[in-house]
Formats: sequence, C-alpha cells, structure tokens
Amino acid sequence: MDKLVITTEDNNQIEFYVLEQTTVGGTDYFLVTEEAEGDSDALILKDLSKKDDEEAIFEVVSDDEELESVAKIFESILDDIDFTKE
Repeated sequence: MDKLVITTEDNNQIEFYVLEQTTVGGTDYFLVTEEAEGDSDALILKDLSKKDDEEAIFEVVSDDEELESVAKIFESILDDIDFTKE
C-alpha cells in the first residue's frame, strides 16, 4: 500500500496510507487513512499542485457537494467501503 507523507503548515509530518486514487475533471483525488488495516476514519484529499510544482499540495475535500460526488466514485471502485459523514 502506498504512503503519502504530508508536512503541515507548522512542520508536523502526517503519514497516510493511500487506499485508492481517482481523477475527476483533471483533478486527482486520494482516499487516505492513517491506519494500514482495519476500520478507521478516512479522508479524501485533493491534489492542488501544478505540473511544474516541486512538491504536491493537498487539501482535505470539505465542500459537501464535491465530497459526496467523489465519495460515490470511491464507493463504486471499492466494494467494501461505505462512507458516513461526521
């Protein structure tokens, strides 16, 4: 399973495990979790970086319509995933 290591604005590093990736309208989205196995909370990250950026820039998808739309795509790709909004 691939890992993403994200450095926050205050220089903390967070490791995420990538469960799946998809592209919608030219934007890459990543379904990630902090746990390698078992049930855990998941996030959908959106890649905001440009092709010539040295480092990727990620943002947690928080817009309700965008989140619901991308979550449905991940649910269709992964049979054993069900999303609940918290």
